[in-house]
Amino acid sequence: EVQLVESGGGLVQVGGSLRLSCATSGFDFDDCVIGWFRQAPGKEREGVSYINRIDGSTLNEDAVKGRFTISSDKAKNTVYLQMNNLKPEDTAVYYCAVRTPQFNSYIPTAPELYDHWGQGTPVTVSS
Repeated sequence: EVQLVESGGGLVQVGGSLRLSCATSGFDFDDCVIGWFRQAPGKEREGVSYINRIDGSTLNEDAVKGRFTISSDKAKNTVYLQMNNLKPEDTAVYYCAVRTPQFNSYIPTAPELYDHWGQGTPVTVSS
């Protein structure tokens, strides 16, 4: 059974940092793409950052470039999202999702292309 469990969300002030974790199990961690998405109240779910575990390539959406970094730890089957210089518009529930198997170095960004999702962790940035 595929499982993804997010943690690390919370309340932080503007300009602060948080690190989110996505602990995974039940699939080949070396043949997947894992993405971080977020959904703010009243808004559509949007992509944030992605990592292709086949070649280690990453992709960040424009809204978070230069502030967020995605990484992974094979020994722990865990993906991280380091979020720095947080802004009020980063407030949302953050989800990790996996697309597996992937077979190539392509990084999909559309949420509907991901097969399994975690339950989400809330992030609130106060000003």
